[in-house]
Amino acid sequence: TIVDIAVEDGRFTTLVTALTEASLVEALQGEGPFTVFAPTDDAFAALPDGALEALIADKEALTNVLLYHVVEGAVLAEDVVGLDGERVETLSGYQIKVKVDMGSVYVDKAMVIITDIQASNGVIHVIDAVLLPKTIVDVAVSDENFSTLVTALTEAGLVEALQAAGPFTVFAPTNDAFAALPAGILQSLLADKEALTSVLLYHVV
Repeated sequence: TIVDIAVEDGRFTTLVTALTEASLVEALQGEGPFTVFAPTDDAFAALPDGALEALIADKEALTNVLLYHVVEGAVLAEDVVGLDGERVETLSGYQIKVKVDMGSVYVDKAMVIITDIQASNGVIHVIDAVLLPKTIVDVAVSDENFSTLVTALTEAGLVEALQAAGPFTVFAPTNDAFAALPAGILQSLLADKEALTSVLLYHVV
């Protein structure tokens, strides 16, 4: 199975430990088929200091991250290449984006370095980075249309709150929306943390 291969291959000891801690070993020994984008030990080691330990200590978050690496069905390399520019739903419920660039395949920002390791219940593609589901804040930061909103969230000290598990629904004003406020209003809000927090939370359900 996928798990047997991961256990026998010396490059996935951290992944196997994580799967064990998240009680996902039995699930990935099931019929499937599954496609697993498997980070190497080096990929886990490249996480920021303390990130892996924090995940191991939080079973729910760890499970969410691990399932973000698993897609239903056996998706071979030739099929992955055909998904260039598309988003694929993972077992976590979140979507990963597939990109082909200069002959290399990327899943989110991780490069696929080995493909089509066949298992009885699916296929493994090896990747060089750990995939982390994007939070609302991550999405806003990556879109230049929300730079004013990100500044406001930072000033109000709400970034960490909106990186939490949630789930939240955010009605997000664009930079143009902020620019359309009467003159001086935005500056006044940024100078008044309590008022700014109240306005920002008025956009969150």
